[in-house]
Amino acid sequence: MLGKSRIIKEWVNSYSDRMYSWALHRTNNKEVAEDLVQDTFIAAIQSFEKFEGKSEPQTWLLSILNNKIAGYYRKQYRNPVINAGSTGSDGENDFLNTFFDSNGEWQQQQRPAAWTDDTANLLDDAAFTTELQKCMDRLPSNWLAAVRLKYLEAQKAEAICQELGVAPTNYWQILHRAKLQLRKCLEVHWFKK
Repeated sequence: MLGKSRIIKEWVNSYSDRMYSWALHRTNNKEVAEDLVQDTFIAAIQSFEKFEGKSEPQTWLLSILNNKIAGYYRKQYRNPVINAGSTGSDGENDFLNTFFDSNGEWQQQQRPAAWTDDTANLLDDAAFTTELQKCMDRLPSNWLAAVRLKYLEAQKAEAICQELGVAPTNYWQILHRAKLQLRKCLEVHWFKK
């Protein structure tokens, strides 16, 4: 048992920073990243005897961490929380009613405004990326998970559907609604300032 403790301690010292960076990159949340890394080491301790040494410890630990991250996103999707600042109090139908009338046409005041041509390098602007992150934080957690996996992680739709446990039609609907809300948020908080 002493050897196991020493090895795990070495792994924590050697790999925790890299694992934390990866978890933070995938979740963009410091507390969640810390929890996922901690959960990874707990899982590694619990299944230490299964590690056969056929791969590097870091590879094995990152594999566990990736499973923990996937589990985190599945949980986020299955237990959505409407974040502060989200549109609609009664869920998704209220959300869509803010953009469309009963015939499915754009409400006049909600029609997307034309953005200027100088938007090409917005992601290089620190103030814009801060505002974009605030807008993303206003998304319901399941929508945010889908957006992160699609646009920040560049995962394929099939893999995202599997990771979140959703049907493809539901996934595309989530992305559509998330993009509507992000566009509206950016129009209000960035383009009309």
